[in-house]
Amino acid sequence: MEVVRIIVTVIFAVICLALTAIVLMQEGKSGGLSGSISGSTETYWGRNKGRSMEGKLEKITKYLAIGFIILSLVLNIL
Repeated sequence: MEVVRIIVTVIFAVICLALTAIVLMQEGKSGGLSGSISGSTETYWGRNKGRSMEGKLEKITKYLAIGFIILSLVLNIL
């Protein structure tokens, strides 16, 4: 049982570091007043955001956050 706890702890630490790096790589969301006036969804970038690098970073962040929560619960139980 102790081996499983060590393995889960190492995976948890790797997810923590990856989540920190991915969050720091993302761009800020402050569009300001100019973003709301021009309508960011009408641009090519706004329509294809899921296929861009920023969209991929958001998806990776979501999955790493889910893994973080699940592993923290597992470590608490162990």
